[in-house]
Formats: sequence, structure tokens, C-alpha cells
Amino acid sequence: MASPATEIEVDNRVVRVTNPDRVYFPEIGATKLDVVEYYRAVGPGIVNALWERPCMLHRFPKGLAGEKVHQKRLPAGAPDWVETVQLYFPRWGRTADELCVTELGAVLWAVQMSTVEFHPWNSRRGQTEQPDEWRIDLDPGPDSPYASVRKVAHVAREVLDELGAVGYPKTSGSKGLHIYVRIRPDGDHKVVRRAALAFAREVERRAPDLVTTTWWKKDRDPANVFVDYNQNARDHTIAAAYSLRGLPDARVSTPIRWDEIDDADPRDFTIRTVPKRFADIGDLHEDIDDHVFDIAPLLEWADRDEAEGRADEAEADQAEDAH
Repeated sequence: MASPATEIEVDNRVVRVTNPDRVYFPEIGATKLDVVEYYRAVGPGIVNALWERPCMLHRFPKGLAGEKVHQKRLPAGAPDWVETVQLYFPRWGRTADELCVTELGAVLWAVQMSTVEFHPWNSRRGQTEQPDEWRIDLDPGPDSPYASVRKVAHVAREVLDELGAVGYPKTSGSKGLHIYVRIRPDGDHKVVRRAALAFAREVERRAPDLVTTTWWKKDRDPANVFVDYNQNARDHTIAAAYSLRGLPDARVSTPIRWDEIDDADPRDFTIRTVPKRFADIGDLHEDIDDHVFDIAPLLEWADRDEAEGRADEAEADQAEDAH
């Protein structure tokens, strides 16, 4: 017997969705079709976030009750209009063709293939080794309340303002907060990561009781917020703006305004609430490409730190393409 299916029309594409009534989020009863309709509702936002970026897929073939699959390679059976980019992974000694979104239909096809989360690179397919996105990841320790994340976000913004950089915040969709800055694609991932570490250390200097840049988790104060500069390393990815997360309440990594930082609760942004928010205010990251920052000042800070003997704790521990 054939699986139940429905056809979804988007732009000039038709995406066939099988098993549309399969429950993906049992706690709230959200189905595979609900996931499709969610991404259709925030279409311009998710496409903007993924546009021409290599994208890892987090798939849940049986919903959250089943196994989670981290997939670099495009799933088999893709229509010829779904675009990809080929990447080389030195650690494996081989290549993989990853999804490269250029239209909403490709997002919905990936959902048909059981994708819930989209994790793009911080570079685009034209220059995969030169990031154009600097990611500031505020990751709270196990004893760090979200109030601390909010305070650290304000310190980060203070530093960004002094640098003349425009930061675009969003909830991580879990416990933390992300801030994205568009940058010139002049350096490779190691250069951008080095700049990100210098920035993280400056935030740490200004809020030493709240922030850590200590690489080894066992050495961190669990009450501190880790500014995870290593999210800018090659092949490290975090959930895109408007990506659902594989959490029971179907939370969304959601762009927020700076003036929302103190009141916005990550638990309020879900598959049920974000579509209306998007309809009301649109994509808060829509103009990120209009504000490009030159990371040269951060590299000067990195030179200063290294001259003072501050080594990069993670460098010896991390292969260039490791997770």
C-alpha cells in the first residue's frame, strides 16, 4: 500500500510530502505537515538565512521519538532543481555534495526528507573557504541563568558598537543566544576564528564574572557564559535563523531586536508562535548584507593578545574540519 501523501505548491515547484500526518513533536502534536507549513510561513527568512550556504541537515526520520541523523550529503532522490555544493573534508579524504538553498522549494523538499533543523556554514558556495559571516555564540554553562546570557549580550553589543559593527541577534532555539555580523570574505576560517577569539576575550575582560573563553569545559566555571569562538572554525555549524530545533516544544532559533533582549524568552518562540510574529514584523535579519564589517581591528587585538602570551587553547585540540 502506498504511503499517504500530499502535494505542496511553492513558487513554480511541487513538493510531494509523504506521511504528512506523522507526528514529529509528540509533546505538542505537531506533524510533518506542520513542519512543512511552518517553513512555508517563514519562507523568505529561512531562505535568506541559508542562501547559497553549504548546509548540514539534522533529520528525524521517525520524528523526535526516533533517531536523529546528522547528514552532510544531500539525501538520495533529490529533484534536479535542488542545488548543491561540493566540499572537501581533509579528515575523511573525500568530498560531499551538501544542500545549497537558493529557493524555498529546496527547504520544503529537505523537510520531506525528514529534516527538522538546518545548520549552514558561515561561508557561501562561491567562496566556501572564505567566511562572510562572523558568529558570536553565547553558550551558558549548566549553572548559568538566561539572565546572564542577556547581560553578556549587552556587553557584546557595546563592543560591537565601539568597533562600528552591526550585530544581528537571535535566540539559539535552546539555552543561548547568537549574534551574527556580516563580514568581508577576505580571510579563511582560521583567520575569522582568530578574530572571533580576540572579540570573545575583550567581552571577557569587560565582564570577567560572567564570561569565560576557557576552551576546556572541565576548567570553566559552570556559572559562566562561554563565548564560543570555535563556532567560526571550518565545517562548524549552528542552527540557522528560523530553523526549528529538535526539542519537545518545537522551539525556533528566532531573530530578535536588541530592545527585546531583556524580555524575550527563548521558550516563547515555537512552531506555533513564530509564523504570526514573522507575518507581523517580517525578517529582522533581512538587511544583514547591507552592513559589512572589516575584521582588521579584531586581528590587531589578536596580535596584541598573542604578544602578551595568550595562546589559543583550542588550536592544538581541533582538526580544521572537526566537529
